[in-house]
Amino acid sequence: MTGLPRVMGIVNTTPDSFSDGGRHDGVEAAVAHGLKLVEHGADILDVGGESTRPGAEPVGVDEEIARTAPVIAGLAKAWGGPISIDTMKPEVARAAVAAGATIWNDVAALGYAPDGMKTAAALGCDIVLMHMKGEPRTMQDAPHYDDVVAEVADWLDHRAGEAMAAGVAPDRIWLDPGIGFGKTVEHNLLLTAHLDRIGASGLPVLYGASRKRTIAGIDPTATDPMDRLGGSLALALEAARRGAGIVRVHDVRETVQALKVQVALDAGLRPR
Repeated sequence: MTGLPRVMGIVNTTPDSFSDGGRHDGVEAAVAHGLKLVEHGADILDVGGESTRPGAEPVGVDEEIARTAPVIAGLAKAWGGPISIDTMKPEVARAAVAAGATIWNDVAALGYAPDGMKTAAALGCDIVLMHMKGEPRTMQDAPHYDDVVAEVADWLDHRAGEAMAAGVAPDRIWLDPGIGFGKTVEHNLLLTAHLDRIGASGLPVLYGASRKRTIAGIDPTATDPMDRLGGSLALALEAARRGAGIVRVHDVRETVQALKVQVALDAGLRPR
């Protein structure tokens, strides 16, 4: 690891998020939380209004916009850094960009609606294409791959090609292997260990494993997502070592500190 990846801080406005649902309910609370993450070192803020945890129920477009657009507008007014909208829906993405977002982080890789690709090209913002096997309600029902790393890498490369063909600029595209989205613990560990293969095409990689169930799959005592900080830090450090350009996390201050220490260690251990 030769440098720090950018840290994306998570701002959930959902009452049912797997990790912190309801903790930042309301526009003022969500904006205050986002600004606190900036104080802790976040380079990007990712605002989401629909839970994508396993078994999650979908949220209507109007409700999702009502949850996210005012928060994005409040953050954009108070802070000049990049803001991301975490949504599958083109209508929500359009409202978010109008409110001040500059990144569309899509767990469905622009495949939720027929006009996803066209909307992304028209918005002209950065796009995160994530791999997900199935959809949130069923994605963890016995997911199977013959070669998870090759299949996810090939799928993301193909999806990126389709986005470029639709008019999305190549330098606007990020790839996300979708840790925990239709994958077993073993799948998630293999993708992390071979993250460099996800970015082999030259496109940058976003990695998000913060507080996810994979950690509990390794440490069964971590049943509460709030007890998964150690595992989250270990995964973020390994992702950074494997070339991730962005790590998406809940615990920004601790992640930034861990990354700084790792960079210092690497620098100090290099032959001079």
